[in-house]
Amino acid sequence: MYCKDNKVLKRWSRMVIILIEEGKKEDLSQCLLYLGMISLTVSAVLPQLRPPPCKGEEICKEASAGQLAILYISLLLGAIGSGGIRPCVVAFGADQFDESDPKQTTRTWRYFNWYYFVMGISILVAVTVLVYIQDNVGWGWGLAIPTIAMFISIITFIAGYPLYRNLNPEGSPFTRLIKVAVSAFRKRKLPNEYNSKMLYQNDEVDAPISLGGKLIHSEQFKFLDKAAIVTEEDDMKTPNLWRLSTIHRVEELKSIIRMGPIWASGIILITAYAQQSTFSLQQAKTMDRQLTKSFQIPAGSMSVFTILSMLTTTALYDRVLIRVARRFTGLNRGISFLHRMGIGFVISIYATLVAGFIEMKRKKVAMDHGLTEHSHEIIPISVFWLVPQYSLHGIAEAFMSIGHLEFFYDQAPESMTSTAMALFWTSISLGNYCSTLLVALVHKFTAGPNGSNWLPDNNLNKGKLDYFYWLITLLQFINLIYYLICAKMYTYKQIQVYDKGDNSSEDIQIELGTRV
Repeated sequence: MYCKDNKVLKRWSRMVIILIEEGKKEDLSQCLLYLGMISLTVSAVLPQLRPPPCKGEEICKEASAGQLAILYISLLLGAIGSGGIRPCVVAFGADQFDESDPKQTTRTWRYFNWYYFVMGISILVAVTVLVYIQDNVGWGWGLAIPTIAMFISIITFIAGYPLYRNLNPEGSPFTRLIKVAVSAFRKRKLPNEYNSKMLYQNDEVDAPISLGGKLIHSEQFKFLDKAAIVTEEDDMKTPNLWRLSTIHRVEELKSIIRMGPIWASGIILITAYAQQSTFSLQQAKTMDRQLTKSFQIPAGSMSVFTILSMLTTTALYDRVLIRVARRFTGLNRGISFLHRMGIGFVISIYATLVAGFIEMKRKKVAMDHGLTEHSHEIIPISVFWLVPQYSLHGIAEAFMSIGHLEFFYDQAPESMTSTAMALFWTSISLGNYCSTLLVALVHKFTAGPNGSNWLPDNNLNKGKLDYFYWLITLLQFINLIYYLICAKMYTYKQIQVYDKGDNSSEDIQIELGTRV
């Protein structure tokens, strides 16, 4: 019995080692996130690891240095784990579909729709069920439930490993990009007149990073093509990749550069979206949230309307809108991801425009009832007036965010899909930072002689939040013009693939996506 158990233990140990060696950061990231969740749960359960609860009017006791250290370490582990899981799990899931195989009926664009839908369901459960448990049962159970769910997900992931379609990593993609840049710089003095058909290609060198096909030479950023020009000093059989790069590797760098402007366009939309958890929340706190005599909607729960509208739009898009659009466009996915993102931008503009008018209405009611100077009084206007702006943001997210994911996965080089997914989450982070910066700038440039500004901290009724929303609307409109120019000029990557349904060995050329 001991021998059998020992063999099983060794087999699972080898599997874990293989996971790490093959660069599957999902499992390692899950473990880090799980450790963070365990630490948070334990600190919520054990009285020694947290300050005592506040009693009445007494001054609350501050947490000790050790208690704060446990909290910060837990949050750090959770942040690192989430940073590894989020970009990798999207790309890893999409990698399970081989669209070059005619027997494969499920498409990646459908996977992205349902991935975002399931993620929305989980957020909905978190902001409703888990928040209720935390408030009414206790933080111990409120944190223990997601910790247990995280443990089950890790076991499920490891158990399902033999069933996955795995793409082995082949070195750092960043190193490859740097090598191309260095090669191009070293050969910058070479003449620009050359035949693109003579640029260096090596199927053996590129084989591990071009399983789905080789990138075809494009006419953009031709200064980078010099990295693939063969000189007398280059050894074509065993090339020094710091001096000579294949055209496939040059095109990888070009693809990343082309994606940059489209990536940047998503930052302002997140800046607009971030107001839901700040100023929209403050608006909700001043409005009538009473549903019955004994129950009122928590201000933080208004985000439920964003999630519900996102879920509804995603489901309708996948089941209805795609089929309707397909009749007009001929595209299997209904509309291109660039068109989808553009629709999201337009809807987001309407969301902040509407939010400005709703704020005007809220302040007018406060003025009519003499509540302008009373920041803590509830204004007799229903909180459901905020539903349109929350819902429009959810609809915009269903178009923009999922389209953004599709764009990054589809247009990124095959060996850099996880990196491209990380770009998506980076744009979200930068959007939130830009929101903070914008608020700081508004405070500075709208400050009055008596200390007032558009966004006062102590009384929103005396501020100009409507002006702030319209400022964001203007920024989004400018961003939309910028996006349309970038989308119009964008060149889709071209790739040579082998058709698995064809018995011939001839490669066929396809273009991923359609031009706007």
